[in-house]
Amino acid sequence: MLWAGGLLLATLLPHSARAVDVRDVRLWAGPDNTRVVVDLSGTAQHSLLILHNPERVVLDVPGARLGKLARSVPPGAGAVKKVRMSHSPSGNLRVVLDLAQPVQAKSFLSRPNAHYGYRLVVDLAGVSRVADKHTNDKPIRAKHAPSDARDLIIAIDAGHGGEDPGAIGKNGTREKDVVLAIARELAAKINGEAGMKAILTRGGDYFVPLRDRMRRARAQQADLFVSIHADSAHDRSVDGSSVYILSQRGATDEASRWLAERENASDLIGGVSLEDKDDVLASVLLDLSQSAALNASQVAAERVLHQLTQAGEVRKREVQQARFVVLKSPDIPSMLVETAYISNPQQEQRLRSPAHQARLAAAIHQGVHDYFYANPPMGTRIAQLAAAGSSRPVLATAGGAGGAGQ
Repeated sequence: MLWAGGLLLATLLPHSARAVDVRDVRLWAGPDNTRVVVDLSGTAQHSLLILHNPERVVLDVPGARLGKLARSVPPGAGAVKKVRMSHSPSGNLRVVLDLAQPVQAKSFLSRPNAHYGYRLVVDLAGVSRVADKHTNDKPIRAKHAPSDARDLIIAIDAGHGGEDPGAIGKNGTREKDVVLAIARELAAKINGEAGMKAILTRGGDYFVPLRDRMRRARAQQADLFVSIHADSAHDRSVDGSSVYILSQRGATDEASRWLAERENASDLIGGVSLEDKDDVLASVLLDLSQSAALNASQVAAERVLHQLTQAGEVRKREVQQARFVVLKSPDIPSMLVETAYISNPQQEQRLRSPAHQARLAAAIHQGVHDYFYANPPMGTRIAQLAAAGSSRPVLATAGGAGGAGQ
């Protein structure tokens, strides 16, 4: 994609021999970005233009026609005040997004998957967010507020969201919905315990890019990152929970990425900067950070897996390793919990139950609690409580889910 005087031209594929139909237009608004999705019957070229005074984004799709289902446009939300569609004099389909604020926009064609056909996706980010000169892959440095005994920060990541439903059960249950419910329940339990505070990478039904999920945790200088999912398999009899940490190959890939981009990177959470270090020293420092995070991930994941085993049948009784992007933070212990197989009709039914969601959240919370009381970070309230002999969750005097949002 090329910028030229405000024009973003994305020529994605050669002209299709036949015109394509616009089947639907969908809009998802998050706290700091908005996504507009145009569902198509096939591939298409497109161009994107940003206009000012008033602020708007214009999407032109040559040869496209409005299908019957696309004649009612979604209401405005997020950065979009209004969506308008028409055919231009040249015969192009034109989609105009009237904006509530200046944005930076990017677009791409997404190929069919299990849930959708071809889609033109337009992502809008507020200028204040993208003004950071190194945008998408810049690690964020954040400091804990000065305190004699700080709270532990637990980042809880509800998988998928927005136009990405995740896996879908036989009866229509969507992974994105049940994992958000479990994440909120887990956040409430963590916020209800003295010495712990939860943050959610997404607090509603919108999509957050995978590396943004990592950055949100790093921005809050999280002590632990827990991603919640619900697995799927072709064999509907498969059931049970699994817990994953980052594989060594995934860690190696991420280390290479960080070392290649360290001139654009701020500090690791511990305050160690790689920018002014030579190749050898930067590699050693990053390796030390990653090794400590992976070791802690393994121990914390084992605690969570043990509690899930107590709560019900697990699919895999040992912590698994994979190259999930959300687990690649080099300085935060991270795990991904597959709570159940949504493709299994019995487990799908249980996942819909608030009581079962609460049981899963309670098991994960207890595992997190057990890990930190066995390995309390210095300078935290949990370290004080552990030293005082407390081993059970201590209720916060003012807690609940209030701190669980963005």
